Amino acid sequence: MRKPQSELMKKEGLAFLSGFVSNNKKQLFDKIIRDRTRYITVMVEDLYQPHNISAVLRTCDCFGIQDVHIIENRNRFEVNDDIAVGSSKWLTIKKYDNGNNSVLDAIGLLKKNGYRIIAASPHKNNLSLSDLTLDSRTAFLFGTELEGLSESAIKNADGFIKIPMYGFTESFNISVSVAIVLHEITQKLRSSEIKWHLNEHEVTEIKLGWIKNVIKRAELYEERFLKNL
Repeated sequence: MRKPQSELMKKEGLAFLSGFVSNNKKQLFDKIIRDRTRYITVMVEDLYQPHNISAVLRTCDCFGIQDVHIIENRNRFEVNDDIAVGSSKWLTIKKYDNGNNSVLDAIGLLKKNGYRIIAASPHKNNLSLSDLTLDSRTAFLFGTELEGLSESAIKNADGFIKIPMYGFTESFNISVSVAIVLHEITQKLRSSEIKWHLNEHEVTEIKLGWIKNVIKRAELYEERFLKNL
């Protein structure tokens, strides 16, 4: 088993692998990483249609959200590449597949890491998006259109938001809901004085993953780098 790499090794590995990527691609990575955030993250519970989760991934990438947490109670995570258009390889996707305990595993881990859990679900104590403050790291939790969130998810959420609707239909498509929430929340976040950017360690780790995704047989170059240390 390979030992975990130190921060210095990761930086040196990033510099080494960067030599196999075009300048245009490296400049694009440098530009995109400046707008990435982990201050906000997205959780989705038990989505069963690949085109829905794929659209959610694409939306998160477009709004600069780095982490997406996939909770699998009964349904397995699948990506429709035609809809996701490759967005999954730029995101950090974390899956929880412990059956009915998956949602508690996800919520527990995120709370341990300093996130509050805000559920997008009808509730008597709903807040509107415009009234939601961003004074702490926040994970937005979404369920399916038909069944919504599980009882465990609702019971363990820290708060609830509602998206105003004025028609006969009672809910938006899940990817539309995510897009509406992230549009308003990321605008509010980016115009604030909150320190929402990635730290140096996160930048190195994420860029290293991106570069590995665009280099063919990147593992062979990485092995060469490690042997030459």
